[in-house]
Amino acid sequence: MEKIRILDKEFEKNIPYEKIQEVVAEMAGSIYADYRNSMPLFLCVLNGSFMFAADLFKVYRGECEISFIKLSSYAGTTTTGEVKSVIGLTEDIGGRDVIILEDIVDSGITVSHLVRDLNTCNPQSIRVATLLLKPDALRENVRPDYIGMEIPNDFIVGYGLDYNGFGRNHKDIYKIVG
Repeated sequence: MEKIRILDKEFEKNIPYEKIQEVVAEMAGSIYADYRNSMPLFLCVLNGSFMFAADLFKVYRGECEISFIKLSSYAGTTTTGEVKSVIGLTEDIGGRDVIILEDIVDSGITVSHLVRDLNTCNPQSIRVATLLLKPDALRENVRPDYIGMEIPNDFIVGYGLDYNGFGRNHKDIYKIVG
């Protein structure tokens, strides 16, 4: 579909699924090149990253583990600036290589908060892999280690990204038009 409607907003296709899959495969290859002699723990930030994490995990060639945490910082189409932990980390990450999987880094508030919290658990290393980065929206001094695509500061949905809980199920990524 070229256009979709979610609740009171209209969106148009912005990034096709095929392009997303190319980017995910490239990122998995880059991560493997850095961690081929390690068994990293991928830490998927729910809810938005579940599709990205699943696709990356399927094409990652090395031994690894995956776990999930849930953080919240959005209301509607804007960040609240406040990060709430809804489901926390249950694994011991002391001495482990941890790769945070984010669907999107826009303000950088969530990922900055998470990295600070995880560092208190004494991991070997922490890196951030994000499918999408909005450099014009950054409010924190963060630069993910692995970036799939840089995009403009448009509100987007699909491929796990939502608008008030809806739209995650679309395989393509759509940007708001009205």
